[in-house]
Amino acid sequence: MQSKAPISDIDAFIETSYQCATKSDLNLNELVVYSSGKVLAEDVAKVLCSDDTISKQYGTVTSYWGYKTSDTIEFLGKGIADLILAKENLINAFMAESTYNYQAVVGFPNYTAYLISSTEKPRVEKSYFLDKRIGLLDYPTSRSGHILPKQLFKKLDINLENLNIVYASSHSELRELLASGQVDLISSYWQDSDQAKFSANYITPISDNISGSRWYLKMENENTDLLCAVQLRLTELARSQNSHYFNHVESFWECDAEKQIKRSTGENNAAN
Repeated sequence: MQSKAPISDIDAFIETSYQCATKSDLNLNELVVYSSGKVLAEDVAKVLCSDDTISKQYGTVTSYWGYKTSDTIEFLGKGIADLILAKENLINAFMAESTYNYQAVVGFPNYTAYLISSTEKPRVEKSYFLDKRIGLLDYPTSRSGHILPKQLFKKLDINLENLNIVYASSHSELRELLASGQVDLISSYWQDSDQAKFSANYITPISDNISGSRWYLKMENENTDLLCAVQLRLTELARSQNSHYFNHVESFWECDAEKQIKRSTGENNAAN
């Protein structure tokens, strides 16, 4: 099994965690998972706990979640998680593949960043933004929610101090701000469920072909049974979602009946 970080490293995340037991009641090993959002964290834990292969190696699955890049960094930088949903740029920044041998297991399609309004189609013009309340994410590594809109403002020669920017801690919170009228527009990605509250006529693309997140598994040992089981369960879970985006999950390893594997050439990635 993989070595774990001291429990003090994850004490602060106890309240944002979900734990379930596998089919091996007497197994004391714990599989630690980190992802973004409570619902996803719980769903992932449940499918992993139900898997026969994972049950042979672990007695419990503990799934943590967070909404900020700093939360991901806490887990990624210390190698706390055995399985983590993260951006490729963060994996590269922390050299996580060489330090902890994190291997990409599944990923999601590239996506487009949009300006989204509830009352009109946003215009990419300097004058348009000056009297608007603009919702952005408060963490600087989010491309669709922070980096790309600020790059757009810079390109339009807009001083950020002249803008009324309202910061949110998650994409969900951005949507809540927009739906409640607390902001006039947000910068984010577009998802199928947005059509229930917003109009696809009121979105304007600002950048396309953005790579998203991947699930990475710590592979200090050649535990191919675990890799194949995790890949299968994550792929099944993604394809069960009522979303065109998540239904296009891509596996990075080809597993045969004997769990012999080889890396595929897929390069797809989840939105941020």
